[in-house]
Amino acid sequence: MDEKTLKQTISKLKESKKRNFKQTIDLIINLKNLDLKKPEHQVEFFLELPAFKGKKSKVCALIGPELADLAKKTMDNSVVISDFENYQKNKKLSKKLASDYDFFVAQANIMPKIATAFGRVFGPKGKMPNPKAGCIVPPNANLENVYNKLQKTVKVSGKKTALVQNIVGNQESSDEDVSENVKYIYNNLVHHLPQGVNNIKSIYLKYTMGKPIKVM
Repeated sequence: MDEKTLKQTISKLKESKKRNFKQTIDLIINLKNLDLKKPEHQVEFFLELPAFKGKKSKVCALIGPELADLAKKTMDNSVVISDFENYQKNKKLSKKLASDYDFFVAQANIMPKIATAFGRVFGPKGKMPNPKAGCIVPPNANLENVYNKLQKTVKVSGKKTALVQNIVGNQESSDEDVSENVKYIYNNLVHHLPQGVNNIKSIYLKYTMGKPIKVM
């Protein structure tokens, strides 16, 4: 990826029509020469970006009594083990919880009960707490550190379609921050692809409500 072209594209994007809400900036990377039926061609990993991604992540903790007080202070929401049964019995309640939060943090020693209570709904939606994102923690975890890390974490996924799309900033983000996030995702993605840069078809940046602008 040419850095000069990337900077020019970001500047051009920032000249787009402003809306009456803070638009996020999406990075879209189209892939090619992949057979997504083959597991080795499927891409999915988590990254902690170098700069703020432009949108706050909502985080919910699924915890036991050991982390209950800390979770109330640091997380956007928390569900304690004594309430798991309510969600297990009520699929609609579980679906709403899954749709309301970006990440779920789980207390490691109660993972079997979390899987039993939430797995049926969270699993198909890709919302189960993931150790690769640092979302499974011990009963003495520093939840504030976990929460702060997740604010810069994105899931880079191209398992179902030959396309990767991630937020890399918003209209108030500095050009440098957006550029750093784009390059970081691109460079890591290349390392995860079977043929590296030869699997990259095209790259675009776009505002939430804007037209995609081609980077390469």
